Amino acid sequence: MASSFAAIAGGIGGAVLLLGVIFFVCFRTFRNRKNSNKNSDSASSDPSAVVSVEMKRGASFGPSRLFRMEELEKATKHFDESNLIGCGSFGLVFKGLLCDGTVVAIKRRLGTPKQEFPDEVAHLSRIQHRNLVSLLGYCQDSGYSMLVFEYLPNGSMRNHLYDTGRESATKLEFKQRLSIAIGTAKGLSHLHGQRPSIIHGNFKTANVLVDEDFIAKVADARIQKLLEKIDDAGPTVLSSVNAFRDPEINQIGILCETSDVYSFGVFLLELITGRDASHIDEFGSNQSVLDWVEKHLSSDDLVDHRLLGSFTAEVMKDLIKIALRCMSFPGRYRPTMETVVLDLERILEREIMHTTVMGEGTSIVTLGSQLFTN
Repeated sequence: MASSFAAIAGGIGGAVLLLGVIFFVCFRTFRNRKNSNKNSDSASSDPSAVVSVEMKRGASFGPSRLFRMEELEKATKHFDESNLIGCGSFGLVFKGLLCDGTVVAIKRRLGTPKQEFPDEVAHLSRIQHRNLVSLLGYCQDSGYSMLVFEYLPNGSMRNHLYDTGRESATKLEFKQRLSIAIGTAKGLSHLHGQRPSIIHGNFKTANVLVDEDFIAKVADARIQKLLEKIDDAGPTVLSSVNAFRDPEINQIGILCETSDVYSFGVFLLELITGRDASHIDEFGSNQSVLDWVEKHLSSDDLVDHRLLGSFTAEVMKDLIKIALRCMSFPGRYRPTMETVVLDLERILEREIMHTTVMGEGTSIVTLGSQLFTN
């Protein structure tokens, strides 16, 4: 009798232990699956996509990959002029095709990197976000310093935005410009959200690139810091930088998050007006910015003429207000980029509620002088 009882008790104990093991395995599997499905701007919610991206980033590039000069020469046909696609703050920019089929943008500059250069590149290459241009690696050889970035096929917003007096090859309608503004703001907000915070320091329309789907990505974050890590780097190429430079920098002498916010406000005005801000001399104080906007509102030439009839007056009014808040003085009154993202997303939602199909706007043409009549 005792032996039978012991056998039954042993069987029950074994079953309980087995059930405990099964429960533990199921719990771990569920938790791992839940974690892998988390979604954010910097990670995909598709597990297979995450694996694919990680394999591509890790195996092909990794954090701050050191490229060989021979590899980059082959990718650009020895830096042939036919592959030259621009010139920016860091120097000449070449389009290149790596051996694995990856298209990249290679920025090249004369000068010998200091020991801190690879460390700075490594730091920046670890910052990944869908609205930031990825820094893939670098090369230092033959008296040159080179940075290798992901390639954006549609180039800079400068190529699509400014009105040259003729019909633009790519017409950016109002909601599309709002989406580009939101993506750009998210990129800057992500930089400011790092610990310690990363200040772009050279934000301008030329540094807003767009991919094949016109998703905006911010380029050249902390490029000035990289230039400081190069001996004999020579003068920096400046393009329209003065119009975007926060006038308060001359007073306080340092870059801060509010400096990027001011520059973003100028970018918003360019999206609204279609004008190159480098030709606007009035920027420099709160009153001069307000006077400039008021003057062009009253003249009915503030809003890009290509947008007329494609926006609601209420939303355009709110967008102008956001731009002016970003450029307000003193800088402590400016919103954070995180707040700007939320404000822009709200006005885009409202605009979509009023218009049903992309490209279709209001049937009534709203004059600039009518935007602030109420």
